[in-house]
Amino acid sequence: MKPFDSLETPAIPLALANVDTDQLIPARFMKRPRSEGYGPFLLHDMREGPEGPVANPLDDPRRAGAAVLVARRNFGCGSSREAAVYALADFGVRCVIAPSFGDIFASNAVKNGLLPARVSEEDAEALLGSAWVEDGRALRVDLAAQTVTAGNLVVAFAIDPVWKTQLLNGWDDIDLTLAERPAIARFRERDAAARPWAGLAPGD
Repeated sequence: MKPFDSLETPAIPLALANVDTDQLIPARFMKRPRSEGYGPFLLHDMREGPEGPVANPLDDPRRAGAAVLVARRNFGCGSSREAAVYALADFGVRCVIAPSFGDIFASNAVKNGLLPARVSEEDAEALLGSAWVEDGRALRVDLAAQTVTAGNLVVAFAIDPVWKTQLLNGWDDIDLTLAERPAIARFRERDAAARPWAGLAPGD
């Protein structure tokens, strides 16, 4: 997994609350293999109407290559489908900024190198209403400092400290466990001395 340090990128303002995982990727597209890429189907039903494409901030030319999405509360609610995160990642999004997230969505996001940055509702509205964001200028997301900077506007965000460590290092859950190998080895040595009867004899 690619480590996450900082980003400088235009942001996609999605001024909606309760964007659920079925909206992020409708179930009918999940029959495709991940190798084909889920990015084209991100928020598909908001971007395509009966008569063709619908104006949407994801397709605004000013936001070409944007790797940050700013939304309102309860982003990623609904079902537990990890494909919702795949769709964001395959579209190029590496960070979603919102006041709150669906729990399973946030966990899935971190496991795929996507930062769920929690801000206050007031700060989310400030970013959504910022001329800096509206004009498509690059904002900066700094994970180490836990800040988002859009011109003169600087917003702090929250992230679980374990998730922060994983993202900064590009670690999955196994990597996180392996980082504790010295402590695990010390425990096993102490435990073998204290409870020799609990271990297996050589060759068992």
